Amino acid sequence: LSWGVDEKSLTEAFSSFGNVTEVRIIYDKDSGRSRGFGFVHFSTDNDARSAKDSMDGKAFLGRPLRISFALEKVRGGPVVVPRLSNVTDVSRRNN
Repeated sequence: LSWGVDEKSLTEAFSSFGNVTEVRIIYDKDSGRSRGFGFVHFSTDNDARSAKDSMDGKAFLGRPLRISFALEKVRGGPVVVPRLSNVTDVSRRNN
């Protein structure tokens, strides 16, 4: 995102694709300056897909948009994924 973008301009740019329910721009904690990315939430998946398909790569306030779907952040502790070496091969139990 352009460093000068605000929530209002981002909402206006994406509202033609459907109902925008939330817009959030991520700012640097120390400087208060935009970190160059944000999130636009739509009320339906179809609206979000339409916006992504239409706006990805397009210039917005002087910078090209790079749009992808965000993964939902897991709240709480870290997610533990076992290593393959720690997993018992179930297929060998019946042999």
